[in-house]
Amino acid sequence: MNKEIFSKKQKEFISVFKNGSLKRINLLEGSVRSGKTYISLVVWSLYVATKPKDAIFFMAGKTLGTLKRNCLDLLESMLGKNVFTYSLSKKEAILFGRKVYLEGANDKRSESKIRGLTLDGAYLDELTLFDEDFFSMLLSRLSKKGAKLIATTNPDNPNHWLNQNYILRKDKLDMLIMKFLIDDNIFLDKKYVENLKKEYTGAFYDRFILGKWKAADGVIYPEFANESEKFIVDEVDKNDIAFATVGVDFGGNKSAHAFVCTGILKGFKGVVVLDEFYLKEKVTSQRLESEFVNFIKRIKKNYNVCDIYCDSAETTLISSFSARAYAEGLCVDVRNAKKGKITQRIQFFNILLSNGAFFIHRKCKNVCSALSEAVWDAASDMRLDDGTVNVDSLDALEYSCEEYMKDIICVLSN
Repeated sequence: MNKEIFSKKQKEFISVFKNGSLKRINLLEGSVRSGKTYISLVVWSLYVATKPKDAIFFMAGKTLGTLKRNCLDLLESMLGKNVFTYSLSKKEAILFGRKVYLEGANDKRSESKIRGLTLDGAYLDELTLFDEDFFSMLLSRLSKKGAKLIATTNPDNPNHWLNQNYILRKDKLDMLIMKFLIDDNIFLDKKYVENLKKEYTGAFYDRFILGKWKAADGVIYPEFANESEKFIVDEVDKNDIAFATVGVDFGGNKSAHAFVCTGILKGFKGVVVLDEFYLKEKVTSQRLESEFVNFIKRIKKNYNVCDIYCDSAETTLISSFSARAYAEGLCVDVRNAKKGKITQRIQFFNILLSNGAFFIHRKCKNVCSALSEAVWDAASDMRLDDGTVNVDSLDALEYSCEEYMKDIICVLSN
């Protein structure tokens, strides 16, 4: 019995390539885990393989790190090192003997990285995360006859530049758009799909499950906002905690300084917020260091704390925290937080809430209010951060357990 290796939707995109029907711009968009990245890389590889040996190609992600995780490692496992090799330090890859330049497109200055290139083809991962100036410049670099762009993305706000300037104008452009949905992916476990559908709410369900370009607005954590008492505890059994970590968010003009200590439950079965510090006033760096030292000393009396994850935007404060921690003999590693996408952080905590795997000590009143009041601003399509709500405790909470989110999700999904 022959085993299927492509879904029906994936076969459609392969047929587009085989029939010579690729357009100048080819966009695969839709829900998460729909199989669009995998098949886009298959067709990208086939496209590159058909071009002359001296052809020049380009691949980019929001950062080189995300490009590696989402695409380069997958290409290597699909094709093998005899066909595909890459070097992030050199920002180059070899695919079927053809040179491929690699880049991250993390800000407006990124467009300068591709000036002067003359390309036969390009591949972009998670296109909605790119700056429009970068995208416009890249299109101008695709100047070889028959040059093609292949890109993937999840939907975003309907006012996003990609939707307004390209998708809604597709009939006026040399552009192919294919929508992939999670139910198109026949290779996913049905229980996993059911759980994933439960983990998104509101507009994020519309975007990441239904594949719709939808404006997000309203309460981010409705389950906590509506039934917070279900997640609040008066006591924590220390024997349930494998270890604890601390997240640090530094305040600014309208924001507060926040420290949050989070316990990781044994077996990565969930998290519990153990303690917090919150100060919304201007203080000297020396005062803030002292508050940090006192906070760490207090929680280390009860929990095994080794890692401190700080907002990477404040490198000077992080260095001073690290030096002070060493001088005080705290035996902790003060490092930069990962600061992944806010939508991924939001999804993580909604997963915890829906699985009954999130708890918070009653004394952590600022974290409680932050979770209850967190809202998404439709105008900016971002979590509201205008000084009227406490996002500082949320940031600190997220920084504290970002390193272990994948491990926890893996356990909860089994």
